[in-house]
Amino acid sequence: MNSGKAQKADLEWRDGAPVSKRFDDPYFSVNDGLAEARHVFLGGNNLPERFRGGFHIAELGFGSGLNLLAAWQMWEEAGAKTPLRYTSFEAFPMDKGEMAKALAVWPELSAYAERLLAGGLQMRTDTLELNVIIGDARKTLPEWNGKADAWFLDGFSPAKNPELWSPEIMQAVAEHTTPSGTFATYTAAGHVRRALIDAGFNVTRPKGHGRKRHMSAGVLV
Repeated sequence: MNSGKAQKADLEWRDGAPVSKRFDDPYFSVNDGLAEARHVFLGGNNLPERFRGGFHIAELGFGSGLNLLAAWQMWEEAGAKTPLRYTSFEAFPMDKGEMAKALAVWPELSAYAERLLAGGLQMRTDTLELNVIIGDARKTLPEWNGKADAWFLDGFSPAKNPELWSPEIMQAVAEHTTPSGTFATYTAAGHVRRALIDAGFNVTRPKGHGRKRHMSAGVLV
């Protein structure tokens, strides 16, 4: 499901990292972006311990696809033989060349990056079922008919992109989460945590990655 014509990512490169000119915010750190993805999104959702057949991850902000590749690698290394279901909502997709340049920073993910770039944003393999929904999540998320076991909330900073962290979006996240499903995000902003609590999540503030004191994680109750 797409919503209207896709808009360009509109990015520039600073010290090897892609930066959104629209939001003046980097997609990841070239120094520890992969480690942060593993700590925040995988660890914050208690993965791979919760993996099971048919497990469904949903994400706000596909970006370069780094979180997907980290999860896909973990899924295969966990010995899964069925597809990981992965749905991501992205308003401003990178083109293939931009994704290739961004993901080249992570040689250990090169095999997964090659498969993603060959398959595109809608793909199915023996171990992955990917659906990137293009458009404004304020419209596309409420219209989505799926439910996720785990959410990666990875939009640009709430200070730079408040629309993707609104109470309405957090409520839609909760409504599209399975019973006892989880979320994780790098931000510990108070208004985001309050919106997630109001939406029905039991929210905690685990230690953040690196120099970040806290992140947020939670379980739907």
